[in-house]
Amino acid sequence: MKSTTPEPYPHPAGGWGSVKKVATALLHEHVPFEGSKLLIHLNKTDGVACVSCAWAKPANPHPFEFCESGAKATAWEVTGKRCDAGFFEQHTVGELLGWSDHQLEAVGRLTTPLRWDAASDRYVPVDWDSAFAEIGRELKALAPQSAVFYCSGRASLEASYMYQLLARLYGCNNLPDSSNMCHESTSVALPKTIGVPIGTVSLADFEQTDCILFFGQNVGTNSPRMLHQLQEARRRGIPIITFNPLRETGLLHFANPQSPAEMLTGAETAISTHYLQVRAGGDSAAMLGLCKALIAADDAAIALGAPRVLDADFIAEHTAGLESLVDRARGESWSEIERHSGLSRRDLEQVAAVYAGASKVIGVFGMGLTQHRLGVQNVEMLSNLLLLRGNIGKPGAGICPVRGHSNVQGQRTVGITEKPELAPLDQLAKQYGFEPPRGKGLNTVETCEGVLDGSVRAFVALGGNFVRAVPDTVRVEAAWSRLRLTVQVATKLNRSHLVHGAVSYILPCLGRLEVDQQAGGEQAVSVEDSTGHMHGSKGRAQPAGELLRSEHAIIAGLAKATLPVNPKIDWDAWVADYATIRDAIAETYPEIFHDFNARMWTPGGFRRPLPAAERQWKTPNGRANFIAPTVLDADPDQLLPRGDVLRLFTVRSDSQFNTTIYNENDTFRGVHGGRRVLLINAADISRLGMREGDLVDVSAVTGDGVARSVAGLRLVRYEVPAGCVAGYFPECNPLMALEHHALESMVPAAKSIAIRIRPAGGGVNWRTYG
Repeated sequence: MKSTTPEPYPHPAGGWGSVKKVATALLHEHVPFEGSKLLIHLNKTDGVACVSCAWAKPANPHPFEFCESGAKATAWEVTGKRCDAGFFEQHTVGELLGWSDHQLEAVGRLTTPLRWDAASDRYVPVDWDSAFAEIGRELKALAPQSAVFYCSGRASLEASYMYQLLARLYGCNNLPDSSNMCHESTSVALPKTIGVPIGTVSLADFEQTDCILFFGQNVGTNSPRMLHQLQEARRRGIPIITFNPLRETGLLHFANPQSPAEMLTGAETAISTHYLQVRAGGDSAAMLGLCKALIAADDAAIALGAPRVLDADFIAEHTAGLESLVDRARGESWSEIERHSGLSRRDLEQVAAVYAGASKVIGVFGMGLTQHRLGVQNVEMLSNLLLLRGNIGKPGAGICPVRGHSNVQGQRTVGITEKPELAPLDQLAKQYGFEPPRGKGLNTVETCEGVLDGSVRAFVALGGNFVRAVPDTVRVEAAWSRLRLTVQVATKLNRSHLVHGAVSYILPCLGRLEVDQQAGGEQAVSVEDSTGHMHGSKGRAQPAGELLRSEHAIIAGLAKATLPVNPKIDWDAWVADYATIRDAIAETYPEIFHDFNARMWTPGGFRRPLPAAERQWKTPNGRANFIAPTVLDADPDQLLPRGDVLRLFTVRSDSQFNTTIYNENDTFRGVHGGRRVLLINAADISRLGMREGDLVDVSAVTGDGVARSVAGLRLVRYEVPAGCVAGYFPECNPLMALEHHALESMVPAAKSIAIRIRPAGGGVNWRTYG
């Protein structure tokens, strides 16, 4: 660590600081010219969809429609560095297991298909045909229900559609994906409340809104391009009310790199007008407090004969269940709301009044709501809050979940789901002449449980770093080597490639940013953004190696080696021309993808039908539903902070995208020189008899008898609610039990983990990473 005290970041998000970091990233990856040319085409109508976040792509983009995070992701993918066969001749797998996440991916792009050789403990080159043939033999020898087909959120719509079809033709619905780890709580909650599994907001709504609520979403690192919409809203005087445990730079102030005036003068925009540092697990309590204040204000208005605070006409015409929410809000004491939320009644009533004074409100949220034991309830509560004033289904208003991976929402749209009721199985059966499996498949948590109990025998991954991203890291890694087969389709080396099965392959693929030349010519793909708009994307960088194959070609190769010949599927024709895959998608999903090829280059994208945005409620009762919360604490299975028990929530740094670590600094939070830290309130450091900078060992407080610990973290004083601490993902994942997941959605509850800390060396037995 460079220092134990965080060095306050003296600049706003964006501005010259971001420009400098973009230039540094391009130089570090040896692509200053090639990368700069590519950045100009990011998120443009005729360009390439960024491989970073899934934020919306505007119809009229800025000249440079990319952010610092997107530039880093671009440099990371088109790097001039290579992880070739020579690298693996020099390093055994056992040696590489000691490298950090950053060190592994920093080696560069994978360039040749590889097979693990047990005798030398090295990955050795293999030709594509041999790889496909052996993988096919292994899969055919296994029961279909024992194989898992994981998909990361960067795969295109076309590749995702092919992949889900491969799994179902093989005989299983075991299709876990990135959604299982983040926004599955959204996909469970919103169909119950408003009848759609995604948000209702478009970019146009940000231009018309007169208030924005933010919950548990760090825009500065997770979706920086959204800062343009927030800055424009603030310039119109629109209040932005933020609920977040940490005070994040991107939610405080922003300097627009697109503005010459701001870059030259140092001008900046204050983003949040109200910033409430809610306690970890306290969001439901905070939102119930807002509802309680609104209901009380409405009662007072009725008594005075004044205009109603609640939208009574909307509620009467469009909703059901209000009485249960009203009873719950009136019956809960302010003292309990304050205790669980960590916020004062005064602050909650003040922001409720701001909300009540706005007629068009957007509710934005991220994993700070979804990754809790009651993450589904958290999303339901935000829906309740918006429905009270009719803020769903009208211009300038709505609910806005912000997805992470660049196509994590889209892959669900085209069938990547373990839930058979969400896939058009009857249509697939008709279209391809087979009987799809009808049983429920395995999600992320269930996959890990299957690895632990031995029922999962094979794991095929289309991207991602699954082993590193999941909870209970130590237990899962120990069991992973018992798998018979592991197959990783990837662009960069990561830890999941090194924690492998008895038969293990790494299959290197083209990145989305690269030119994809097939028999039918140069190909394009498509993705869906967070607002439900579909966009075309065409790579422009030269491929990193001659042996690379597209994801589509790899999926087709696996399918042909594994499955019986199906006269209704020509895998080779699909690979030759991706337009034929889009025709197949349109046949499967005509309501969403009709005229797919003709519409895919629509400026701003074409939008999937969203009935809730038109106040059409596709719920069982045909109405939008209020759902009262059961308890105030979003993590009732975890001990509340008391005595030496603290609540840990995991975060990402500004130099990170999911498990990809671009460097080991966190500039916005002023943390430099390493990621093995705990951000902790100064009062808690003193109360526990420790000092800032102390090395500590952390243990999870669980009741299942399993010891879960992480050793050697350094205490860093930070402005965080008392009783709460923040640590980095994925370094702190070993502390989270698989069983600590969201009810209904099974999303790992990474935002609230009960822990104890002790001086380092106090008997904790856990091998640190890197």
